Amino acid sequence: MPSNVETLGNLERRVLMSVPAADIEKQVDERLKKMARNVRMPGFRPGKVPLKLIAQTYGPQVRSEVLGDAVQKSFSDAVKEAKLKVAGYPRIEKKDIANEKSLEFSATFEVYPEVKIGDISGAMVERPQVTVDDAAVDKTIEILRKQRVKYVAADRAAVDGDRLTVDFDGSIDGQPFAGGKADNFAFLLGEGRMLPEFESAARGMVAGGSKTFDLRFPDDYHGKEVAGKQAVFVLTLKKIEQPEIPALDSEFAKALGVADGDVSKMRSEVRGNVEREVAKRVEARLKAQTLQALLDATPIDLPKSLVDMESQQLVERAAADLQARGVKPADVPFTPATFEETAKKRVALGLVIGELARSENLQPKPAEVRALVEQEAASYESPAEVVKWFYMQPQRLQEMEGVALEANVVKWVLSKAKVVDKAVAFDELMGSSA
Repeated sequence: MPSNVETLGNLERRVLMSVPAADIEKQVDERLKKMARNVRMPGFRPGKVPLKLIAQTYGPQVRSEVLGDAVQKSFSDAVKEAKLKVAGYPRIEKKDIANEKSLEFSATFEVYPEVKIGDISGAMVERPQVTVDDAAVDKTIEILRKQRVKYVAADRAAVDGDRLTVDFDGSIDGQPFAGGKADNFAFLLGEGRMLPEFESAARGMVAGGSKTFDLRFPDDYHGKEVAGKQAVFVLTLKKIEQPEIPALDSEFAKALGVADGDVSKMRSEVRGNVEREVAKRVEARLKAQTLQALLDATPIDLPKSLVDMESQQLVERAAADLQARGVKPADVPFTPATFEETAKKRVALGLVIGELARSENLQPKPAEVRALVEQEAASYESPAEVVKWFYMQPQRLQEMEGVALEANVVKWVLSKAKVVDKAVAFDELMGSSA
């Protein structure tokens, strides 16, 4: 390693750089002269502004640009000579050394770690075996029916499952509080969205009725200003609506996209969609296990700069997701520290997968990417148009290339690890017992 490179830690390095002052002055002079040909200033014709005036106006900016370019070149030359792979961005500092002939700088940075894939022959991977039978199809159709529920007026007392529209007015020690009052507020009784005392008070009421009841906010209630306090509510029930689930008939089949309303055809399409979803979830479980096996077998030092960058990106994505949902990011403040562990895992996986792609030649072939794109498009109404859209969107296609690479990595791990087939219930895989 060249003598101007210092090792500060496992991954941290420092490069010392010297930039000749005469070269800087020469380049500054050349840029200012070039600028003088076209610069405009009040009182002068173009190209006739005195060089001294141009230097006074633009000199500091030009000098900063020239010096920045020179330091960047010097840094690039140094790391290239030392054959270092820089992770993140260097921290450049000017050295306070009295030297008229040169300007001295240091650049502190991290390098990528050496990645050696560990032995995963002893890793155990469970491959879920799931059967999509008629019961699974029936359950899925019932969920689809419930998703299309309509609510109709009910002339009776409120019971769980009803949608209630209410007015409520709460007070603590006789004083109103933020969020304690609402008009025409709708909620599903028994869903658990409201506090138990609130639902208990509403249960059994009839439209037009009113009730006063006490409610104690839990100590860990999200509204800190009322947490642990006793409140009094006046509740007025304005409307009761009961759920009406659509019949399993041709109209329902049409609502699911079966143009001729053929119920048997609808069942067939639902089965196909369920089978694709099951395959995706089985693949996701295998992927999670195999990638974790790789991480467990391949401990590596992570560049802090890469972890910090990934954490910041996760913060920005979370904020964008909240905004898309209509939530102000400021109301749910995130910091990079919130995502640090996730960022560490993502960086580690990126390094491991990158090394495997290189050492085991796992980069996906165009046909593999195409197969994934077509698989993704299969669930849409016009698969061919979706495929065409992917190939017109470089960023989306690049994402699919990443998915294809991960799929190749999973196959590679499965060929090395101990794989055991395990029967898994449909409900367990789908994460629902409803």
